[in-house]
Amino acid sequence: MDAAFTEEQDEIRRTLRALLRKRCGPDEVKAAVRTPAGYDEELWHRLARQLGLPGLALPAAYGGAGCGPTELALACEETGRAVLPAPLVGTAVLAAPLILALGGERRRAELLPALAAGELTAALVVPGGQLATALALTGPNDGDWAGGGRAGGIQARRAGSGWRLYGEAAQVLDGHTADVLVVAAHTGGFARSRTLLFAVRAKGPDGAEAPGLLRTRQTAMDETRPQARVELRDVAAELLGEESFGEDGAAGAVVAALAATGATAAACLAAEAVGAADAALSRTVDYVKERTQFGRPIGAFQAVQHRLADLYVEVQAARSAAYYAAWAAGGGRPEPGAGALALAQGLSALRAVAAEAVQLHGGIGFTWEHAAHLYFKRAACDELLWGPVHRLRARAAEQAGLFGAGENGTGADAPAVPGARAAVGA
Repeated sequence: MDAAFTEEQDEIRRTLRALLRKRCGPDEVKAAVRTPAGYDEELWHRLARQLGLPGLALPAAYGGAGCGPTELALACEETGRAVLPAPLVGTAVLAAPLILALGGERRRAELLPALAAGELTAALVVPGGQLATALALTGPNDGDWAGGGRAGGIQARRAGSGWRLYGEAAQVLDGHTADVLVVAAHTGGFARSRTLLFAVRAKGPDGAEAPGLLRTRQTAMDETRPQARVELRDVAAELLGEESFGEDGAAGAVVAALAATGATAAACLAAEAVGAADAALSRTVDYVKERTQFGRPIGAFQAVQHRLADLYVEVQAARSAAYYAAWAAGGGRPEPGAGALALAQGLSALRAVAAEAVQLHGGIGFTWEHAAHLYFKRAACDELLWGPVHRLRARAAEQAGLFGAGENGTGADAPAVPGARAAVGA
């Protein structure tokens, strides 16, 4: 494994960091999240035009940059550093890879170039708060997590040559503004029960909502991660995977595509958490150099130095895990559980740094309006959305076969994720 980044990868990071430093300070973030969209639409289109950010990991044939998970993870590290409110995760990390894997040539050509150009945004709709399960991050994703009966979840039924969806899902990331919804729905009844993915055009050419679709933005503690309740009342949809695999083969393809997307998403989200943790730590270090107590900066006290040193080590460990997971997801070497473990490390580091940032900023750090709370809210809500950490670590241990037979039938002597045993026991 070559741990050095290429010149192109370094340029992606430098360019994105310079732009976000100018356009995405704490005041700009707070202003953007209070708009109806929940993000700065002009900045999003600029990131799409100048940097090709939404299509960074999409093939050039569909208007993307042709990069891979490593480049996308590096971009997410920089957006995490700025706590950027944008539909990047929903569009580029979750929905676009699923359309690429399952969409078929016609649907790819129809949707992916517009997504890569930032003209459309997308969201993954998973009912019941089961997003982490659907992506195989906290457990196997081969069950009825989309709603196993007629009640609850989202149901799909055949209607002539198409499909109709009925049900609802809460906590849909970027769901209130997305132009395209990738919806996980249950179908087949008791005898042929299975979960499939469907594409829904949420908005027509005139900008009107699709018939039967109702979306409501929800109140969230972390306003930089806008979430919505999506209600589908007999909404027209297209089955993803049918063109390439047929209806019967689509279910297996969906499980595999979601797991592959989850591995890349975990690496990107881990890198994003690392970027946020690094920024919060840097702000805290700068503050303790300036804040004086007993006639000297509080950063001169050994107890404060020890706390900051521990945080620095934790952030660097999480960064290494995130980079390794991105490299593995890009085909460097398939490593069971690497993504889940990296995400656990990243979320844990962000939580620790955010908590200490509030403490070390003293009285001002406890005020809700202070910049430290951008990171604190991100840490708290990300663990609810993607975790919890102990389940991510348990999943990594299960996949690596640390404590018995893993998913591939290997036993406790199977090769484990580097550092997994220590992390699981942490």
